[in-house]
Amino acid sequence: MKKIAVVAANGKAGQLIVKEAASRGMDVTAFVRGENRTVAGKAVIKDIMDIAAEDLAGFDAVVDAFGAWTPETLDQHSTTLAHLCDCLAGTDTRLLVVGGAGSLFVNPEHTMTVSDTPDFPDVFKPLAAAMAKALGELRERNDVKWTYISPAGDFQADGERTGSYILGGEELTLNAAGESVISYADYAIAMVDEIESGDHVQQRISTVRK
Repeated sequence: MKKIAVVAANGKAGQLIVKEAASRGMDVTAFVRGENRTVAGKAVIKDIMDIAAEDLAGFDAVVDAFGAWTPETLDQHSTTLAHLCDCLAGTDTRLLVVGGAGSLFVNPEHTMTVSDTPDFPDVFKPLAAAMAKALGELRERNDVKWTYISPAGDFQADGERTGSYILGGEELTLNAAGESVISYADYAIAMVDEIESGDHVQQRISTVRK
């Protein structure tokens, strides 16, 4: 049985990842700042920056579902991810990160990202930049068994669980209908599949609805 921790588990993505993992019989611990709102039977109430290495000892995988959206908190994408990396450095515990789509590449040369394209909304550029910075710093970590999972461009919090998805890599992947869309529920399936398979250590992968 896989033993996993989900950090920032009370968020929409975190709750669905906990639910998906628990439904497969995994031993799930939710790390939350307040009352546990997930289906996890065990919870640790701590701010993400107060989590210590000993709190994460013994887990097969730790999922980082942290998100920050306001201008004054965007730098926390980097600081919180670095903190979790420091906690897990040199261990066999995997770190799986709920990432963003803005840093996915749109050309084979990997010189242009989704957030560089003319149609990318200005309102989302600061968030995309903050998440891309955190990913860039994560790529420098050779002491952590990390996997960064980017969703599709249209990441739907309340979208349906279709039960299937296409697994992509560093480039924005479109489905047969020419769409880049995935629900949080289907993203959770991809996340837990990766926890089970362990196929993409120190890689960024991506997901899109079939």
